Amino acid sequence: MRFSDIRGAVQLAAQATTGVTRMVEGVHQSVWNNLGVPGGKTEGTTRGVTGAVYRLIRNITQATGKTTDVVIGVLQAAFDSAENNNPRSPRGETFLAILNGVMGDRLVENENPFAIPMTLRYQDSELDWNNPPVVPADSGKVVLLIHGLCMNDLGRHARNRGYDTDPGNLLASTLGYSPVYVRYNSGQHISLNGEKLAARLEQLIQHWPSPIEDLSVVAHSMGGLVIRSALHQARQQGLAWPDRVKNVVFLGTPHHGAPLERAGNWLDLILENAPYTKPFTALGQVRSAGITDLRYGNLLHEDWNGQDRFRHRPDNRRIVPLPDSINCFTVAATRAEKRNILADHVIGDGLVPLRSALGRHAESGRNLAFTDSSQKILYRTSHMEMLNRPEVNDQIIQWLAPEPVDNMRMKT
Repeated sequence: MRFSDIRGAVQLAAQATTGVTRMVEGVHQSVWNNLGVPGGKTEGTTRGVTGAVYRLIRNITQATGKTTDVVIGVLQAAFDSAENNNPRSPRGETFLAILNGVMGDRLVENENPFAIPMTLRYQDSELDWNNPPVVPADSGKVVLLIHGLCMNDLGRHARNRGYDTDPGNLLASTLGYSPVYVRYNSGQHISLNGEKLAARLEQLIQHWPSPIEDLSVVAHSMGGLVIRSALHQARQQGLAWPDRVKNVVFLGTPHHGAPLERAGNWLDLILENAPYTKPFTALGQVRSAGITDLRYGNLLHEDWNGQDRFRHRPDNRRIVPLPDSINCFTVAATRAEKRNILADHVIGDGLVPLRSALGRHAESGRNLAFTDSSQKILYRTSHMEMLNRPEVNDQIIQWLAPEPVDNMRMKT
């Protein structure tokens, strides 16, 4: 482990211990409330000797955590240069991606070293404009690949019956695109990630070794919301890169939200209104800002700024249509064998309803204008399985090709 990993783990352990202590004290006081025993000055706390014990546990935990953090921070500074040459294992990167998806906003807030910064990556290395990458002379076509919640760019290394299922590799071999991958903290608000991505793409077109004439995007799940947010904010700021975008392909993107997050919001409401379970609402509210944005598919700062994101409320997000002058395509999946009301609204691909992935909404003003030829529906397919289906990449190639091409899959 890196010293930064140890430091991040210590911070999380201290926060978890403090959080569990608060929940236990909350349950304790809930019992006292039913017996008519008053609590402490703050709701959910106890008084007297009992309250003093809980406070002591929290204070010791916080003091120990801060002291350990300082010591490890000093050691980390001494070993930073050596660690930079020691990349994490794919398993370690996967763990960090999941952790960031679940609570990435809190990691940033607490300056935890586990927080993943947004980066653009080319050929498995972070792009550094002080040392531009070596690219083919005719690399004016770039495809941007954006992962979904709790994922990272390393998930592209997949195979299906001997075929490479990474759309970046396939688009490079068949249509001459240079694949650039986005790695980001999927636990932060979608609009914040969209803002960061907009700034980095402006740098990309300014510093890429060859003039970019065609910037196309393949985005999975939450990644589709991030690029929509980035395009909208970039237009508002007058940035140049949206004019280079030719195509955007959405894979299982919850354009109008996902029912699992809405179910989590109802669970918060139920726990909040029962005396013995109220302290446990803290468990449900560990979930990140990125996850709560998936309730309805928030894209903009205005959709969440100044609001309690855990409070149950209707869909009042601002309407953001598909971007003008860009070819937009969508791949939606359902685990059912055929379309029906249950498959469209509930089952979907297990995470995203079919209608949400197709951009359809009961309010006509929120419908996204995907043409019939720009949609593909997969049956008996889950949210993650679509990433490993060769026919998905065949369809992407057909959509992005300037003229019809034969099926071309990369055999390995």
